[in-house]
Amino acid sequence: MPLHEASRLRAAAHHARRAYPGPIGELLARELTAHAEFGYRFAADHLLTRLVAEVLRTPLAPVVPS
Repeated sequence: MPLHEASRLRAAAHHARRAYPGPIGELLARELTAHAEFGYRFAADHLLTRLVAEVLRTPLAPVVPS
């Protein structure tokens, strides 16, 4: 996998943790990070490419002051 694609996946993983607080964001981040490390061996339907685009389009969740 080209370096720029792996970087985009890692950026989407980082963004997912902030845009989707809680278990959903953690799951998305883990999946995206795994694909950045191991490549597209298991994804033949371009789902991951669409997921990255969707995550990166999602605005960050507002920070609630404590």
